[in-house]
Amino acid sequence: MEDNNENKKTILIVDDEKPIVEILVYNLQKEGYNTLEANDGISAVDIALSKKPDLILLDIMLPKLDGLAVCKKIRHVLNVPILMLTAKDEEIDKILGLELGADDYVTKPFSVRELMARIKANLRKVEATIEQKDKNDENETEENKIVVGDLALDLDKFEVKVKDKVIDLTLREFEVLKYLAGQPGQVVTRENLLEKVWGYEYYGDIRTVDVTVRRIREKIEKDTSAPKILITKRGVGYYIASK
Repeated sequence: MEDNNENKKTILIVDDEKPIVEILVYNLQKEGYNTLEANDGISAVDIALSKKPDLILLDIMLPKLDGLAVCKKIRHVLNVPILMLTAKDEEIDKILGLELGADDYVTKPFSVRELMARIKANLRKVEATIEQKDKNDENETEENKIVVGDLALDLDKFEVKVKDKVIDLTLREFEVLKYLAGQPGQVVTRENLLEKVWGYEYYGDIRTVDVTVRRIREKIEKDTSAPKILITKRGVGYYIASK
């Protein structure tokens, strides 16, 4: 029985509302996950850094340290999916902010079914990324690099360079850039990005894509108001300039 537990994914639930924690614990354990709980921001950081869960559900309104500060502290050390639980739907820019690196957000009151679907999608993406990295490590070739103009992606090292300068991206930002750079000049819709990079077939908010793209631009573009690498095709989606 113990061996099974070791193979299970562990999810850290951070919320100070006990009824919500109980609902999440019940449903996650029913789906076969191990759960950890924290009811304030300080213990959330401690548990996350010591236990290293596979995914974190993080409420914004927390005692001692708010969810945004918690996310920032955790993100400096761990690159696991972080889903913010929020009642503040209109503050998505802040929730997925440049310095935070949250992967997505779910608005309260949330549908348990939708939340479970998003958790599964995020964990699947992480597994697929690790498998791909293992494959790349086994047969290292020049094909594991994508170079488009000034942009260079090393798929083995998960490293991005612009004009030979290394850019620090989260795993999700790297995946977005990799997907777009793999088809330079081709416009990709936000819905397509949500499906291919986040793994959401119909759940999710396309504004998540917009904020993530904006966050990438802040890191790779000289002038974000006139981007030269990651371009918007108004009303359609995004593409990487092919020159």
